[in-house]
Amino acid sequence: MKPTADVHGEATTLDKRVTSLDDAILAMAETREFGKHTKLRRLLEALRRVLLQPGGAAAVQARARALEEAGLFLGTDWASPEILIPSLVGAGLHSGDADTVVMEAASELRMLAIARGDFTHPTFPAEDARQFLSQVLAKNVELLFTTPGEAERVQRGRTARLVRELFRHLAEEIGYDSVLDDLVDEIWRILRQRPIQVEAAQSLITRIAVYRDDPEIALGASSGQGIDRLITSLFGTTEACREDPGIDVFRSRLEAMDTGGLQYEATGFARAMHDTGLVSPYHAELLRYLLRESDYLLAEALGLSDTGRNCLLRYSQLVHRLIEVAIHPQTAQSVYGLALLLDRGILYEPPVVPSLWRQLALELSPVARERLTTVFGAEPGPQARLVAGVLSMLGQPLGVGQGDNPTCQSARALSMWSYNDPDYLLQMVVWAARDDEVRMHFEGLPISSKDSGAGVASTLPMDLDPVSLLVVPHLDRIYAEMGRRCATRPGDPHRWVNPEFHGWWAAREFHINVDVATGNLVDLDEFLRQFHASYHPFYNGEQPLIHPQPAGVAVTDSAARYVGWHAISILRVAPDPQDVMRVYFFNPNNDSGQDWGDGVVVSTAGNGERFGEASLPFDQFASRLYIFHTDPLERGEPERVPAEDVARIIGYIERSWGDDRLPGGTLQAHEGPTAPEA
Repeated sequence: MKPTADVHGEATTLDKRVTSLDDAILAMAETREFGKHTKLRRLLEALRRVLLQPGGAAAVQARARALEEAGLFLGTDWASPEILIPSLVGAGLHSGDADTVVMEAASELRMLAIARGDFTHPTFPAEDARQFLSQVLAKNVELLFTTPGEAERVQRGRTARLVRELFRHLAEEIGYDSVLDDLVDEIWRILRQRPIQVEAAQSLITRIAVYRDDPEIALGASSGQGIDRLITSLFGTTEACREDPGIDVFRSRLEAMDTGGLQYEATGFARAMHDTGLVSPYHAELLRYLLRESDYLLAEALGLSDTGRNCLLRYSQLVHRLIEVAIHPQTAQSVYGLALLLDRGILYEPPVVPSLWRQLALELSPVARERLTTVFGAEPGPQARLVAGVLSMLGQPLGVGQGDNPTCQSARALSMWSYNDPDYLLQMVVWAARDDEVRMHFEGLPISSKDSGAGVASTLPMDLDPVSLLVVPHLDRIYAEMGRRCATRPGDPHRWVNPEFHGWWAAREFHINVDVATGNLVDLDEFLRQFHASYHPFYNGEQPLIHPQPAGVAVTDSAARYVGWHAISILRVAPDPQDVMRVYFFNPNNDSGQDWGDGVVVSTAGNGERFGEASLPFDQFASRLYIFHTDPLERGEPERVPAEDVARIIGYIERSWGDDRLPGGTLQAHEGPTAPEA
């Protein structure tokens, strides 16, 4: 099975690595049983290199029989597929050992080859193999959809992407019917967080739609409850596009409609968009058509509140121009950003309207044009892509994601500026897109992204929204440079970096519960009491949080083991519908719903969260917090915090990331928080 070369050279690379794999298989096959272990290292490395390539999973599947007969699984539990347990596959794929991951991946692809009838296994029938894989997919549904979180990215690097490509291949080959319900629930869970980037969700919905239309596949009546709403939101939202007729046909139907028909279309699209957070390409075409009709119908199509309608009417010329430039079927998702931007009322802030006019007329640098075109394609053009990205970020400040990159500080800054200071965000976009340079100041001294050294990210981030794609590389270098300027100072550099990097509203007093020199926990009682006194309404005079505040958490995995430091921003503290006091925060990771172990499971919906917020009960959040900022003139009442509340939080810490950080010893396993948060 030799892939054909493509313009990107991916298949050529795969061909070379497949040739090496074939050689390694042959070498093991020709070795006697007692000596096969001497060939294992070469074979595992060859397998890993193939699996990391696009199309690698299919190449390994085609060689499943050869791998089995060569003796890859000899002497392991994988040698007897009939004894394998689907629920244990996830543990193998999440293993920190790369060899285990490769063996598990090869085993699943062998199962797929058996299920597809590529070869007959003496102890495992094809139907059993199909059932096994269906259970594996259902029990690990998050691997089909989500991008790697902090734990995976830090611990497993590229292996995390290998696993996801494996599962995508398994699902496409084995079918989605057995896991459709779980997949739909997962899609809805992600969409409730309202991310800016929804391409993964759209792709999965598209594949499921194609799968469900296959006449040879009979799905049960209850299979995939809720998927119809998702499919129609993209392909058949209203009567005029119910059968997904194509943009040209849809446009001709609009031209034949009277005002009543257009209003029906407008309200249907708006309802679906606000229900799912997804936008149909037909919706974008409708907006472009309505430019020549009336602003009333535009407001209906955007589903605007009274505030949004007033903004549209007051700044009609600007909104029309934004739609003309940025809203196309290829950039349809920015319709949602435009609607939320108008509903936020930020056009009434004096600098925002002229800043958007400047953005519309901006001449992009060659570097910016090339990056945007490389990632998003040539249509509708880099200028349109960037303006569309601006609309999305201004409308969805809590939808910003860091992608698979250690740039949470930069993503948090973009979110915070969009949320709190949109004209400053627009200035950043101009600097990055026009000048290919961002300038900031650190304690009165200028810093240029051009003159700064390397940032936290080792490679140029590519899996980002248009604004982040251009701005984050500059911010990353500036953030790292600020850290370098603090390198000789005692303590954690975020004490000085966070306020200078994020803005004046980042409070200047800094609290940390980790000794930088040793990594040990220090002053826990004082730290936790001050956090209560600064943020908990019962102990801070019921003072609500005015500006989002940067904070750092110690991320743990589902076993409550320490993973690394991570930057978030605290948005508000309030009782949830069950009257439990919760901290609502922004997590720049692409999926905020994470299990941090010991019962600490981050919620993204159902506990009073607004779109884009994550939340935890106050004590659970405090148990993962390691740095926060406060106003030095607002002390609160730390002495009133009950001792039992402090003790309960310390218990959470001791059972998780603080297990070997207790006072009195120097850490061997972990560093102090001198490294940048990721």
